[in-house]
Amino acid sequence: MSLVRLNIKGISYSQTQNGAYALILNEVEGDRKLPIVIGAFEAQSIAIALEKEIRPPRPLTHDLFKNFADRFDIVVKQVIIHKLVDGVFYSSLICERDKIEEIIDARTSDAIALALRFDAPIFTYKNILDKAGIYLKVNPAKDEEDKPKEDSILVDDLLANEMEPSAQRENYQGKTIQELQNMLDEAVANEDYEKAAHIRDEISKRQ
Repeated sequence: MSLVRLNIKGISYSQTQNGAYALILNEVEGDRKLPIVIGAFEAQSIAIALEKEIRPPRPLTHDLFKNFADRFDIVVKQVIIHKLVDGVFYSSLICERDKIEEIIDARTSDAIALALRFDAPIFTYKNILDKAGIYLKVNPAKDEEDKPKEDSILVDDLLANEMEPSAQRENYQGKTIQELQNMLDEAVANEDYEKAAHIRDEISKRQ
């Protein structure tokens, strides 16, 4: 079976399903998206890895795994989402130490959180993408600002509930850059990484 490389398009939050997040992957050489429901902790860990400028005051579990692996010269070479059963994705970490390769079973959310920390590529098999992949219709005339709305529509279909990721964000428009920076520091100190990511996005838009 042929492998298809994926990258991370984004994470969306469900208001109607408490603690439910959707991680959206898309094929590198194509338009199909692979949405995966993940938990709140894993969503935060992935968001932290994506937001390079946000550093938690203490290592998260996936950071600890990375530090442990580095100390003992273990490298995660790639992640493969290899099975889909009853809507549950199964993944493997392809690891290497002393030129010996090992395959370790992992939850997909954990595997992707680690792939980001090791800069490891993410793959799935073509038959899984054929089965679970969906197309996100994009109107070329739309602005970049409309893309989050398109993503929310995709997540609606995934969870079969109305999802409004933007509603989770506070209104930061009236805040100064300094106020936002203070809020960012506070969010990181409180380990509220989802809020920190939103504030970081607002700061980035103004710079």
